[in-house]
Amino acid sequence: MTLITRRTALFAGAAAPFAIAAAPQMAAAAGHSAVQNAVQNTFDFGEFQVSTLLAGTRAVEDVQTIFGMNVSEDEFAAVSAENFIPADKAQFFFTPTVVRAAGEVVLFDTGLSAAGTTAALAQAGIAPGDVTIVVITHMHGDHIGGLTDDSGAETFPNARYVTGQVEYDHWAAAGNEGFDAKMRPLAEKTSFIGDGESVVSGITSVAAYGHTPGHMGYMLESNGEQVMLMVDAANHYVWSLAYPEWEVRFDADKEAAANTRKQILGMAAADRFPVIGYHMPFPGMGYVEEVDAARFRYVPASYQHIL
Repeated sequence: MTLITRRTALFAGAAAPFAIAAAPQMAAAAGHSAVQNAVQNTFDFGEFQVSTLLAGTRAVEDVQTIFGMNVSEDEFAAVSAENFIPADKAQFFFTPTVVRAAGEVVLFDTGLSAAGTTAALAQAGIAPGDVTIVVITHMHGDHIGGLTDDSGAETFPNARYVTGQVEYDHWAAAGNEGFDAKMRPLAEKTSFIGDGESVVSGITSVAAYGHTPGHMGYMLESNGEQVMLMVDAANHYVWSLAYPEWEVRFDADKEAAANTRKQILGMAAADRFPVIGYHMPFPGMGYVEEVDAARFRYVPASYQHIL
């Protein structure tokens, strides 16, 4: 199924997860004073209701060991200064999304642990038992860690699980401890999806390979409106989104990831739909403007979706 004209080429195409502090209760204890009291942002979208969930946040130093690995220190510093951000540190955000659609409660990713995600869900009026579908976009630890608690009990006991076949097959063969602990035990409740297939009516997968071998984005469509969950296709609004050819340490295939970024961002800019990014500054949603052939600009959403 082809959703938008510029999507037909998406996409031919592992890393260690980020550490994370759960929000909101655990954040103060961990010294993360920058965590806001509001840890969810809910808006109506056509027939859907969408909530972005701040599962955690943390400060990170030595950021050019993660972003812009293929540019000079001077260029990295200049671009950072132009965008009024420090070049030596950053605040990372971890933002699952939950969508009430077609009679289902669909959660996209689960955070590094269950605590932050379930706390944000509670603020959105959703109990863990209310979640009916959990979509795993890719198998990095900050996306699958909240599937179970330390005892192995499911965080979302009434849910079934959906993930990409390519992604699952890769990690199933990788001997990865996180996958084996969190995802493999759920195999009997897991179904698999390919590019252009529906989770429920109005939620369609978009192959976005490169960050991991089977990384998936998802397009939400309702009443003629669109919003794309780009997940980890771009992991920072300047050092990844604005400069899509800058290499990111956690992209498994850096060339494929850059190509994916350019295609997704070009599509979002041309068709003027908002994107939700897992690591964008909370609440994680914004628009994309194409500056030139090599650069984009991220425009955070403001009140467009609450009017």
